Amino acid sequence: MSNKKLTTMAIDKTSTAIAVSAIEKADIFLKAVKVSIASALLVTMVPVMAPVATSAEILRGDPAIGEQKAVTCVACHGMDGNSLVPTFPKLAGLGEKYLLQQMQHIRDGLRPVPAMVGQVDNMSDQELADIAAYFNQLDRTRQSANPELIALGSKVYRAGVAERNVSACIACHGATGNGNSPAGFPAIGGQHAEYIAAQLVSYRKGYEDPTGRVTDGDIKIMRSNAFGLSDREIEAVSAYISGLQ
Repeated sequence: MSNKKLTTMAIDKTSTAIAVSAIEKADIFLKAVKVSIASALLVTMVPVMAPVATSAEILRGDPAIGEQKAVTCVACHGMDGNSLVPTFPKLAGLGEKYLLQQMQHIRDGLRPVPAMVGQVDNMSDQELADIAAYFNQLDRTRQSANPELIALGSKVYRAGVAERNVSACIACHGATGNGNSPAGFPAIGGQHAEYIAAQLVSYRKGYEDPTGRVTDGDIKIMRSNAFGLSDREIEAVSAYISGLQ
């Protein structure tokens, strides 16, 4: 065999050995990377998973206990949660999450309501949850809307006012005004028109003035929409909502 062939064979063996060594090193490196990634994921997941509440930790109200604690509430809101005076809201079937949240806001001074002064001041979250559960299980009465305001009210409720960036109420409160209880959007169908109008005016004021109603979160979902409504549109959509079945 010639020296040239021997030299070529030696080079081939050396190249093969180098290639095999490179592959083995690459395999070791990839395994190390996988272990590092897995460790990093485990470390980052632990603090995220730790605060997650279990179903047992979620605050749940007891309507039977709530009924006992709601004795003084009926003077304004009615025996069945349906107030007779339109300045006091109907609480029946309003939404458990929403009711609890609003009572907490009132108790904690985030939503000043003169008529509620002293009513829930010393109540715990659990006591408020019990009251919310009680009123939410009751049936809300419906009423007739002012026929002269239905057309405009329906337009605002179902389509909003696009030129003023007012969203349709139906998106959160539903076609029949039954809201979305898990999301905390209240059931407003059948609510007193006078009360709804007063809240919309307060939200509209709260868009620029903190003395208005500001308890709709950081995105100002209610303040932003109410700010774009005229007095006539507020009157009309409130009337329409009061007649939703």
